[in-house]
Amino acid sequence: MKKIKVAVLFGGKSAEHEVSIQSAKNVVTSLDKDTYEVILIGIDQKGDWHVCPPKYLLSASFSHQAMLPESDEVSFITKSGGNNLITTSGQGNIGTVDVVFPVLHGPYGEDGSMQGLLKLADVPFVGSGVLGSAVGMDKDVSKRLLRDAGLPVSNFLVFHKSDDVSFDKIEEELGLPFFVKPANLGSSVGVSKVKNKEQFQDAIKEAFLYDVKIIVEQSIEGREVECSVLGNDTPIASVAGEIKASHEFYDYDAKYLDENGAVMKIPADLSPEKMKEIQELAIKVFKTLCLQGMARIDFFYTPEGKFFVNEANTIPGFTNISMYPKLWEASGLSYPELIGKLIQLAIERHKQEKELKSSR
Repeated sequence: MKKIKVAVLFGGKSAEHEVSIQSAKNVVTSLDKDTYEVILIGIDQKGDWHVCPPKYLLSASFSHQAMLPESDEVSFITKSGGNNLITTSGQGNIGTVDVVFPVLHGPYGEDGSMQGLLKLADVPFVGSGVLGSAVGMDKDVSKRLLRDAGLPVSNFLVFHKSDDVSFDKIEEELGLPFFVKPANLGSSVGVSKVKNKEQFQDAIKEAFLYDVKIIVEQSIEGREVECSVLGNDTPIASVAGEIKASHEFYDYDAKYLDENGAVMKIPADLSPEKMKEIQELAIKVFKTLCLQGMARIDFFYTPEGKFFVNEANTIPGFTNISMYPKLWEASGLSYPELIGKLIQLAIERHKQEKELKSSR
């Protein structure tokens, strides 16, 4: 049987570069080598693409990132000849790629930019399309869509760099404490919890380092509960899991660097009725934001028994401690089966789109 050639894209220009490498490492390890032929393409923090040797990811860890190979074999995808990966020198041709798995977190990888490139190249790719990716990444736009659809979200304010950002106005509308976040980023990078006026300016400056638009959110007192969603037109939801952070909140260090930064409880301690409710909510969020393939939907669960949607992650983490694959494992879908299903969904969606008329 002919192997399916999968190009795994990782790294990228965003602040989540290191997380992406760890996620890619686990994705590649889980791929059945009898079924898939893997091509590794690392994108450095300048945005250059590099073809990497098969064992490249084995030496990567959060404490040490293997350097991308120095060579002029910088690859890109061209539609000419059928979804080929070629080098900029024109001297190499990796051949036809059956599907691309973008394991890229944050801007330039998860925000629709890469998805647009892959769509132009007419190659199947894992995850949401251009619209869903862009909407899912932008916390401002996604929260407005969810709010207009009648789904429960916390109160929030949005500011651009040219705006007058007033602590007094925010405190009056949202109360204390509140969270300040870049509108387009993930992994809690650039996020601050503001408890008083003294912390305010540093939090604003930090968020504006990563985006020209920031979102300020009301703090919701509640448990952090997450649900994984899988599918295209008929998505399904996993059991929910709970994150118990030992830090002030579930920040970057707690997620990736501190082994004792958080405890996961899978499945979450919820009644059968509440488990069903959060699964149904997760699917509604998935559909409202026009998502496809995969997403992890994060919620707050208050002592009063109410769920609030925090955010959707369209390319969730695939590290050793990431919730997305762990929730599916607890739901009966192993890591290798999950990766295979995501690839299958990508190919099915591409085939469906190819059947659409593009001219009269």
